[in-house]
Amino acid sequence: MARTAGKAKTRKAVSKRFKITGTGKILRRKQGKRHLLIKKNAKRKRNLGKAGLVSAADAPNVKANMPWG
Repeated sequence: MARTAGKAKTRKAVSKRFKITGTGKILRRKQGKRHLLIKKNAKRKRNLGKAGLVSAADAPNVKANMPWG
């Protein structure tokens, strides 16, 4: 039997945490909005709710775990 490499599998944990935009950028959720919210002001909590971008240094590692992206 011949050996083939097969398809690269998607890391499901990565696919749940990140989303790839149409231009190829990677969106992520910001950390810090789970608990200890009483000491954070409303502006800070509002901005933590918005999506952020993965840095250019981390993007290759995220994309390597999402072969379809």
